[in-house]
Amino acid sequence: MKLKFLIVLLLSNFMSLFAQSSGSITGKVMDKNTNEPLPYVTVVLKENETMVTGGITNEAGIFDIDKLAPKNYTLEIQFIGYKTVVKKCELSEIRRIDLGTIVIEEDVAQLEGVEVVAEQSQMVQKIDRKVINVGKDLIASGTTASEIMNNVPTLSIDPQTKEISMRGNSNVRVLIDGKPSNIPVEQLLQQIPSASIKQIELITNPSAKYNPEGMSGIINIILHKNSQDGFNGSINTGVTFGITPKTNSNLNLNYRVGKVNFYTNYGYNHGINANNGFIENEKTNAENRQDFKFKNLNNSHLIKLGVDYYINDKNNISFYTNQNISDVNGNGTTFVRYYNPSANNRDSDQFFFNENDSYNQTYDLSYHHDFNKKDEILDVQFNYSKTKNSEDTQYNEAIYSPYNSYSRFNFIDGNTDYFQFNLDYVNPLTESSKLELGVETRLQTTSNTFDDVQTSGTTYNVFDFNRDIYSAYANIGKQLGKWSGQLGVRLEYFDLKADFASTGINTQNVNDDIFTAYPSAFLTYTKDDKNSFNFNYSRRVDRPSIGQLNPIREWRTVQLESRGNPELEPQFTNSFEANYTRKTKIGSITSGAFYRLINDEISRVVFDDPNNENGLILSYDNFNNNKAYGFETSANLKFAKWWSVNTSADVYFKTVKGTIQNADTGEFENAAVDVTAFNFRMNNNFTATKNLRFQLFGFYRGRDLSLQFERKEMYKIDVGSSYNFAKGKGTITARFNDVFDTMRFAFDGNIPHRQYGAFHWENQTVYLGVNYLFGGGKSRALSRKQRDANEAQSSGGMF
Repeated sequence: MKLKFLIVLLLSNFMSLFAQSSGSITGKVMDKNTNEPLPYVTVVLKENETMVTGGITNEAGIFDIDKLAPKNYTLEIQFIGYKTVVKKCELSEIRRIDLGTIVIEEDVAQLEGVEVVAEQSQMVQKIDRKVINVGKDLIASGTTASEIMNNVPTLSIDPQTKEISMRGNSNVRVLIDGKPSNIPVEQLLQQIPSASIKQIELITNPSAKYNPEGMSGIINIILHKNSQDGFNGSINTGVTFGITPKTNSNLNLNYRVGKVNFYTNYGYNHGINANNGFIENEKTNAENRQDFKFKNLNNSHLIKLGVDYYINDKNNISFYTNQNISDVNGNGTTFVRYYNPSANNRDSDQFFFNENDSYNQTYDLSYHHDFNKKDEILDVQFNYSKTKNSEDTQYNEAIYSPYNSYSRFNFIDGNTDYFQFNLDYVNPLTESSKLELGVETRLQTTSNTFDDVQTSGTTYNVFDFNRDIYSAYANIGKQLGKWSGQLGVRLEYFDLKADFASTGINTQNVNDDIFTAYPSAFLTYTKDDKNSFNFNYSRRVDRPSIGQLNPIREWRTVQLESRGNPELEPQFTNSFEANYTRKTKIGSITSGAFYRLINDEISRVVFDDPNNENGLILSYDNFNNNKAYGFETSANLKFAKWWSVNTSADVYFKTVKGTIQNADTGEFENAAVDVTAFNFRMNNNFTATKNLRFQLFGFYRGRDLSLQFERKEMYKIDVGSSYNFAKGKGTITARFNDVFDTMRFAFDGNIPHRQYGAFHWENQTVYLGVNYLFGGGKSRALSRKQRDANEAQSSGGMF
C-alpha cells in the first residue's frame, strides 16, 4: 500500500502538499448488499469541478486524504460496477472531516455494459485488414500467443520451430501493440499469455502507410490496456502437464488518477521442453540413420512499465519500457549409425551442452496532438532498443571403429542497437476525403562474434551489420456514395553495409544501396448493410534479415549445420487481393482470393558441406521469379444460443523455381515444383450454463512442397472447458491438447539425395489455468488518443 499512496502523493497539487494548513477528510466505504468493506475504491477530491487530489481505500475500505487547504470540496466515490456517490465537504474552521461509513450500491446498468472479454470471437473486415476481436472461445484454447495463433484464420504456427506464417508463407511481419520488437518473434509469442490479447489484426496487403517489409503482410497483436480510474489489474497463471510440467504466468497492474495513468505488466515462463526425431539418409555408399534427442530448460521474464500523461483533451504524452530477460540451458544427443560402415563412414555419438542468455531493453516516447479540426492529428515517436545475446556450447563427440573422441567449444556473442523516429500527420480535407503524410528513420547496428575452440586451434569470426532506412509516404482517400478508395506511395532509401571476417579467410563485404517506390491502391464497394467488396494492390519487399545474411553458424549437429548467406538479395512482391463479406442472421462469412508475383524469392536450401564429406549445410538462397495464388473463407456463426462456430479454410497454389545441387555430379541445376496446400480449422463453443462452457477444436494442415522436401500433413483435436466464478471476475480453464496424439512433423525428400524423417514433441498435454480480475474504478468518458488503441492503422507510418 505504501507504493499506492506514494503515487497519489506525487500527483497531488503542489500548493496543497506544502500549505500551512493540514486539513484532512476520512471515511469508510461499504457494499450496501453484503455490508462488507470495499478495498481499492477510487476517491477523487475536486474543487469547482477541477481535480485537486485523490486516493484509494485500503483493505479495510478506509481512505484518508490529508494536507488539504481550508476550502470547499466535492468528494466522489468511484468503483466499477457501482453507482458514483458524491459528498460535499467544507474545510474551514473544521480541520478534519470524518464522513463515517459511506454505503455504495451496484449499478445494474453499468454492470451490463462492462464486458472485459466477449464470449465469442468476432471477425470484422475493414478496408485494408481483418480484425479478430478475441473472445473467451479463443482464450480457452491457448495458454500463450503462440498457441492461440493456430486458431486464427489464415495463420499457422510450426509446432517444431514455432515459426509463424500467413497463407502458408513465413515472410510476415509481427507487431505487438502496433510496434516492432527486437525479441525474436518465436520467443516473444511464447511469453505473452493468450488472456492478455484483445485483438489480432491481419493486414494481408498493407497500404503505403506501412513499412513494406513482409511478403505475406502484417500481424498486429493488440494487448489489453486498462483505462479505468483507480487501482486495478489481473493475474493469469497456469500449468501445462506433459512429459514435464510448465508454467506460464502474467500479472497486469494499472493505476490511474487525474491526468496520469501508470501501468505495468510482468510475464514469467518456466519449464522443460523435450523433443526427439530421426532422419534416414540414403546417400549412395553412405546410407545412415540419425537419431536426435533435445531438452531445454527455459526461463524468461518480460516486464513492461509505462505512464500516460493527458495534458489536456488535445495533447498526450506516453512513455514505456520493455525489459525482457531469458535464459535457456539445453542439452542433446545425436547418434549416427551407418548401414555399411567404412573408414570414411564411421558411427559416431555427439553430446552437446549449451547456455543461452538474452537481454532486450526497449524505451519508447511518443506524443499525440489533436488539432481543432475534427480528426486532424499529429503523432511523433522515438524508439530505442538494445539487445544482447550470448551462447556457450560444448560438443563432445565419439567416433567408433577405431575409437577416438574430441571436444570443441563455441562462444557466440551478439549486440544490436536499434533507433526509430516517426512523424505521422492526418488531415481530413473534406467530409469525404483524407490526406495522410509521414516520415520515418530506422537505424540498426549489429555485431556478432563466434569463437570456435578446438584441439587444432581457435577460429575467430566477426560479423558486423549496419542498416539505415529513410522513408516518406503519402496516402489520399476519397469516398463517393457506396464506393471508397485510397491511393498511396512510399518512397524509401535503403543502405546496408556488412562485413564478415574469419581466421585465415579474406574479409567479405556486403553493400546494398537502393532507392525504391512502393505504391498501393484500395477500392471498397458497400452494396448494403449485408454485402461489401474490397479490392487492393501493394508492392512489398523482403530484405534478408541478419540471421539470413550472417555466415556465422546458428546451430550444428554431426552432419548438419545451419548458417546464413551474405550474398542474398532482397525479394520484391506485387500482391493483388479481393474480398467479399456477407452478413447473415447467424453471423458473417468472408471469402477472398489473392495473387502474388515474387521476384528473387528467398527460401531455404540444403547443399553438401565442402569441409565435411558426409555433412550438409542448411542455408538460404535466392530462387527465380515465382508466383502464388489462393482462396480462403472464414465464418463466425451462431447456430443456437448454446452453440457457436468459428471456422476457416484456405487453399493456395504456388510454383517454386530455383537452383539445386545434383547428388550424383555435385553440380547445381535448375528445378521447379508446383505446390498445392490446404488448411482447415473449426472451433466449436458450447454454452452449458451462464458460467460453464465447453470447446471442441479441430485443425488440419495439409502437406507442403519445396524444391527439396515434402512436408507431411498435420492434424489434431483439442477439447476444453472454462468456468466463471466471483461474478465473472475469475475464470478457471482446463484443456486436453491433441486427444488422439496425431501431431508430428514429418518430411520426405530426394534432393540433394534421398532423405526422410520425423520429429516429435510434447504435443499431447493437459492445461489447467486461472484468470482473475481485481481492483476497480470508473471507466473514463475521456476519449483516449488513437495510439492507445494500439491499432497499426493509427501509427502505420511508424512501421
